[in-house]
Parts: sequence; C-alpha cells; structure tokens
Amino acid sequence: MRRVCFQLQVRHDRIDEYKRRHAAVWPEMLEALYAAGWHNYSLFLRPDGLLIGYLETESLEAAQAQMAATDVNRRWQAEMGELFEDLDGAPDEGFLELEEIFHLEDQLAAHHEAATTPAAQIPTEETSAYETRAHGESN
Repeated sequence: MRRVCFQLQVRHDRIDEYKRRHAAVWPEMLEALYAAGWHNYSLFLRPDGLLIGYLETESLEAAQAQMAATDVNRRWQAEMGELFEDLDGAPDEGFLELEEIFHLEDQLAAHHEAATTPAAQIPTEETSAYETRAHGESN
C-alpha cells in the first residue's frame, strides 16, 4: 500500500467555508472515494489555509482516474476548486505531492530483519563505539 501526502493552499477568506463543507461531505462522494482506493484518507488544515492531505492507496494514478470517471467527483471538484489558491485543474489532481522520507514501521521492520541475520552481528564502520563496547569488543 502506497502512502501519499500532499498539500494545497485554501484561500484565507474561504477557510470557514472549506471546513463547513468537509464537516458533512456528500455520502455519495465518501463511497466513491473509498471504492476508488482512497483509504485512511485525512485532511489537516492550518489556520493560514495550508492544507495537508494523507491517504493510502495501491495506486494514486488509478485512484485518481477512477474518481475522475465519476459524476459525483466532477461536481465536488467544481464546487471545491474555487476555494483554493494557485490551482491549475481540479483539487484532487492539482495538489503538490510531498516526498516521504521517514516511516517508523518501515524502519523498525528493516532493523528487526537485519538484527536476525548473522551478518548483523558483525561490527561495521557504522557500528557505534557504544555498540562495540556493549558487545565486549574493543576499538
């Protein structure tokens, strides 16, 4: 499952309206998003209008294409588009995707996997002095 984070800028004078509209999203839109693969989808809004979105999906491109094919999405995007600054196209396709640089569970899994392999027990250049001393080895 791919994790996607994105940002948009809500017009300062439209923030209250944006919040109001998202307090009661059309049920048909909610169902369409879920069916298209927009899972664990959340929006976060700063007081200055910076909007951060997060979702998990198998394919962002496929999820966007499936939504683009629905009438409810066309209506929703037409209504929401006027609430954003510097937007070319529909909000659900015109956002700036952010690069993921850290994910706790991925790094923990990699660490646990490495710790169970025999090669992980051999000190490397990256092994800290503390780790070396803790294993009874000297520099």
